[in-house]
Amino acid sequence: MGLIDKLTGTKRPADGVAPRSVTEVRAALLGLNGSDVPYVIRDGGAEGADLVAEWRMLEPAWQTFFARTRVSRVSQVRMRLVPEKNEVRSLDQQCEVTWVGDTPGLSISGEAQRGQVQTVSKRWALGRGKGGGLEAVETFSFDSSDLKKPLHEAVLGAGWTWRGVITGKL
Repeated sequence: MGLIDKLTGTKRPADGVAPRSVTEVRAALLGLNGSDVPYVIRDGGAEGADLVAEWRMLEPAWQTFFARTRVSRVSQVRMRLVPEKNEVRSLDQQCEVTWVGDTPGLSISGEAQRGQVQTVSKRWALGRGKGGGLEAVETFSFDSSDLKKPLHEAVLGAGWTWRGVITGKL
C-alpha cells in the first residue's frame, strides 16, 4: 500500500480473490441492510452515486438510539461501482446533527471534506472505581467505522478494490 492509497483509504482485496460481477457486488452491499443495523444502504441516484450508505438518524425506530447517544456529526458514504476496474469509488459527506428535544435534524456541515472521513465520539463519566479511587468510565462510543467496515468487507470479499476519492469525480 502506497502513500496515496493510505491517504485515500484505498483497500485492495486479498490475493486470489476472484472479482465478482457488478450485480453481485451491488447485491452484497444492499444485503448489509437489516432492521437490526443503525444504517441503511440505498440507491444513490439523487446524490449522483450508485449507492449511498447512511445512518438511520431520521427513522422513528432508530431515533431513540441516536437521541440517547447525542452524536453531533455523522457521515454519508456515496459509492460509484466501476465494473471496468473492479472497484468501488467512495466519497464521504459529513453532516452536522442538531437536536431539538429528542428529534434530530441534519444539515450539511460548513466543512468540506472529501475522501474518507472518520468520526469518533466518546463520552466519559467520573466515578469511584473498585479500589475506591476516582476513575473515568466510558459511557458512550460512536465510531463511523461501524458503517464503513461492513462496506469494506463486502467489497473486498467480492474481489473488488475500495478507492476513496480525494479529487475529481466520484
